[in-house]
Amino acid sequence: MKDIKNKIIFSAAQPSGNLHLGNYLGAIKQWIDLQNNYKSIFSIVDYHAITIYQEPQKLREKILETAMIYLAAGIDPKKSIIFVQSDVREHTELAWILNTISKISELELMTQYKDKVKKLRSNVSVGLFDYPVLMAADILLYKTDFVPVGEDQKQHIEFARMLARRFNNLYGEIFIEPKEIIIKEGARIMGLDDPEKKMSKSAENQNNYIALIDEPSLIKEKIKKAVTDSGKEIVYDLEKKKGIANLLTIYSLVSSKTIKQLEKEYKGKNYGEFKKDLGEAIVYFLDPLQKNLKKLKENPANVKKILKNGAEQAKIIASKNLEEAKNKIGINY
Repeated sequence: MKDIKNKIIFSAAQPSGNLHLGNYLGAIKQWIDLQNNYKSIFSIVDYHAITIYQEPQKLREKILETAMIYLAAGIDPKKSIIFVQSDVREHTELAWILNTISKISELELMTQYKDKVKKLRSNVSVGLFDYPVLMAADILLYKTDFVPVGEDQKQHIEFARMLARRFNNLYGEIFIEPKEIIIKEGARIMGLDDPEKKMSKSAENQNNYIALIDEPSLIKEKIKKAVTDSGKEIVYDLEKKKGIANLLTIYSLVSSKTIKQLEKEYKGKNYGEFKKDLGEAIVYFLDPLQKNLKKLKENPANVKKILKNGAEQAKIIASKNLEEAKNKIGINY
């Protein structure tokens, strides 16, 4: 049985849209702590990004920007493996093998797929439909123990777990059944323009999210425009005051003050004062990350080198585990 230091975590983000405060608070922030206790593998999953059309040059830029955000946030290449998914071909090869034991009826049940079908209708690609199988391959390829994800990805981890179990039952024990790690606070930051829906980097309205690369003035402006309600009290009430409840959650997470403390601090004050202070708190919170990001942008060659080294490390693990899987199913002879 593995001790904690030998247990593996894998997580990833797509290089599409703008990584935002919700991504940071719900995922990347916890990666930083986890890398001190686990063997950590973090990927930029570009093949997932192209399930919806991406302008090629923009995609190249976003791949590098996402890697820089990982590094600027505190993901340490001396502690963690950081790489681009397409640089390790074993991901797509294992995905094909897993396709052969996946069922169409199971993929049709995926919540995110059903949501995309409603939006895109006849424009849904096979890649978008098959997304969970590639995601399962990403995870199982490294014999991952834990996957730190947002609440909305929990169904995909359950699917990966099921495929691991199915493969093991068919061909013999090889894959670990991964478990998700979800933090309760910050795992579901809602949109600034609609507190009924999760903050999303693919949102059409840019006032939905605080991008990690947003300028301070833009951050303050977005918070100023954030949806609240018709009342006056600054209290946490998920039923009647969803907008203020979301802003209080964000304020608590970026300031290390409890929601109760904030309610007390802003008792008798108005929304304008509250939003002004929240905007400044977010700017202060993101300042170290943005300063690190600025330095990294001055030397992109160094970031590319980190990604190349990370891919080489990932490939050592991936190729060994893929060969083991191929042996099990009778492909190697």
